[in-house]
Amino acid sequence: MPSIAASRCNAAPPCSFPFNGMAGMCQHERMQPSRIPADIVCSVLIASVIVFAAGDGHAAGCDFEIQGEGRVAAIVDARSFRLNDGREIKLAGIEVPDTAKATAVLSALLVGRGVTLRGDDDMPDRYGRQPAYAVLTDSGTQVQGELLRQGLALVSSEVADRDCAATLMAAEGEARRAKLGTWVDPTAIKNAESPGDILAGIGRFMVVEGRVLSVRQAGATTYVNFGRNWTRDFAVTISRRIVPAFEAAGLAPKSLENRRIRVRGWVEARSGPRIELLRVEQVEVLGGD
Repeated sequence: MPSIAASRCNAAPPCSFPFNGMAGMCQHERMQPSRIPADIVCSVLIASVIVFAAGDGHAAGCDFEIQGEGRVAAIVDARSFRLNDGREIKLAGIEVPDTAKATAVLSALLVGRGVTLRGDDDMPDRYGRQPAYAVLTDSGTQVQGELLRQGLALVSSEVADRDCAATLMAAEGEARRAKLGTWVDPTAIKNAESPGDILAGIGRFMVVEGRVLSVRQAGATTYVNFGRNWTRDFAVTISRRIVPAFEAAGLAPKSLENRRIRVRGWVEARSGPRIELLRVEQVEVLGGD
């Protein structure tokens, strides 16, 4: 079903009138056609097709305790929504690079529908939002998984549960292999050998791939270096207190030398571009080594 919808979007102009994701149909009221970009209309169409065809799409790997239920009243932004009772929910476990498309898809998926909220706890963040994994009550479809499968989100570096991280990474991988959404851009994954491109994204969440040339320790920090110039080239850092978790997972930092890996996280500037590794789940060891 999704592939059929995608091919129609690529082959023909979008609806000449807005798409109503709630009913799965196009309607003539409300917005003018010229205001809806074709790619967003198609993304919303594909999202609705996926949801109604998915059936039981709940991600078992993120099967945390239920922290509440409710009906979605409105979309706040690309990763947040408000329930009828006034609670604001932030989608946990993902980062959203394309906010316009993600917001449109979330609206089609969620508005007016019931959701079950799962998570480690229901403690709101400093902005009053409850972080949660949202599951559509009527279909069991996990919202984060749908955004990832369409390439509209990236797995966050904050997912601490290994099974959940693996489930989300599998969904992201589907979109990457199909070159959907974010993954249409060949530069979506930054090359570790091009530190200038990474530096241009200081303060942003990035996925970077390359071969580790060396692993060195300086004080309480381990540096996983992707270049020979330690002050200019890209590197990831691991605090001494985190090293035991890597060792327990079979990823002792020194074992990464000469291996091709993919890392994700927030880019900082410390001479050269850096990503701090706080969790094992931020690292993927790639094949062919």
